[in-house]
Amino acid sequence: MSPMNLGPTLETPRLILRPPQREDFDAWAEFMADVERTRYIGGALPRPVAWRGFAAMVGAWSLQGFSMFSVIEKSSGRWIGRLGPWYPEGWPGTEVGWSFLRSSWGNGYAFEAATASIDWAFEHLGWSEVIHSIHPDNRPSQALARRLGSSNRGPGKLPPPFEDSPAEIWGQTREQWRARRIAQQSGSSAQDAKAAK
Repeated sequence: MSPMNLGPTLETPRLILRPPQREDFDAWAEFMADVERTRYIGGALPRPVAWRGFAAMVGAWSLQGFSMFSVIEKSSGRWIGRLGPWYPEGWPGTEVGWSFLRSSWGNGYAFEAATASIDWAFEHLGWSEVIHSIHPDNRPSQALARRLGSSNRGPGKLPPPFEDSPAEIWGQTREQWRARRIAQQSGSSAQDAKAAK
């Protein structure tokens, strides 16, 4: 089975989210070698170890029917990160997580992609809540979780080999997410009507 058949392709105005494909690996390996970018997700990895993590993401699509998406920038066709549902053995909850190349920061891509991914997880996976396990020093991810409507539920415990890594669990229920999305859409409709006058 090719990765193209493992799961859906989601589109946002500026991004394509799809299961990882073999051609994504060079960018993935470069990302995983970035010491600064990986300090909150287990640290930098040499290319052969990064390959095993990449293969695990593809394997999770096959075994569970979901995993993180490769995030592709429409305007350039570039792989810019990974984001999506993640729930491996021993994980503290049903997570939507994210990690992006530094060159793509500051464009609102993570919010755009996370919104599409959370919508999909609640609609297609039947999850009752979504969490984000975030290092206490990772201020940008905390800000994104807050913008998505999640709140800090306190310290959490990750499974081996990450059991000594501090993590805070941010999250919200499906009902909280849906209420927020309805309010957003109502606000957008009101703004559109006002602009049309």
